[in-house]
Amino acid sequence: MTGGPAPGYVWTCPAPAWDNMFRNLLDAAGLAARAARAETILIKPNLVNAHEPPVTTPVGLVAALVRYLRRVTGARILIGEGTAAAEHDTWQVFESLGYVELAQSEKIELIDLNSEESVALTRPDCRRWPDMHLPAIALESFLISVPVLKAHTLAGVTLSLKNMMGLAPPAHYQQGSGWKKAAFHHRIHEAIADLNRYRLPDFTLLDASVGMAESHLWGATCQPPVGLLAAGSDPVAIDAWGCGMLDKNWQEIGHINMLHGELGQAEPLQVVPLGPQVSQRSPRKTVTYRECGMTTSKTPRTD
Repeated sequence: MTGGPAPGYVWTCPAPAWDNMFRNLLDAAGLAARAARAETILIKPNLVNAHEPPVTTPVGLVAALVRYLRRVTGARILIGEGTAAAEHDTWQVFESLGYVELAQSEKIELIDLNSEESVALTRPDCRRWPDMHLPAIALESFLISVPVLKAHTLAGVTLSLKNMMGLAPPAHYQQGSGWKKAAFHHRIHEAIADLNRYRLPDFTLLDASVGMAESHLWGATCQPPVGLLAAGSDPVAIDAWGCGMLDKNWQEIGHINMLHGELGQAEPLQVVPLGPQVSQRSPRKTVTYRECGMTTSKTPRTD
């Protein structure tokens, strides 16, 4: 299951909003209708290591998503990650960040994508990864990417598209004894783009409540904090919106630029705000805002 019915659309609401507004966000973005058709749903947070949010996806957000899904579908729900940290395995990260407790309380499964059975895939049109290995469960499930808003020292940003790197099994993509996905560092933008050509997330819920302004692992947070959640079925659009929130131009982020017009739409964006938008930050690019059935064109200010 890939792609989505609303290219170029991003729905936003204030964060934290793990209540009625949260449900309204996911309903408006079309998750209920799509999830209702799924047999298995795989939630993929960003748990790159054991650092607490905003470096990693907050367990409370994933818990709210699980509760929402329980209301709209009887599908099997999994939370899966394949951490890249050399000093931790995925289960240590799950335990440290509260995901083991969540799985026990909600009676759902955790899976380590680093050790799941993988499938060999081939696409001659992919120049960086003409052959690729991915977990079978990620190919068979409705895949929800739940990243956090972060800059990245190599890729420019790490949002929904780059979050898919957690699928890559270290048996095929670890080089040396260091970072478990190190093969992606070579021609990183092409690597991310090809990965998403094999497996694009079906839906994205982006935690933009704070934002990491300099790096994915360290450094300053966005000031003021962004204060929003964003959702939609077009990860290219979500990532373009996230670039604006990080004061970056999506056209300068190679993997987003490569996939614009192919796997999603980065411009023009159709941003649908729900509830009072408390963020003091706005995208750099001109976008279209839709609210209450009216469409107006705004050029947001840059902080």
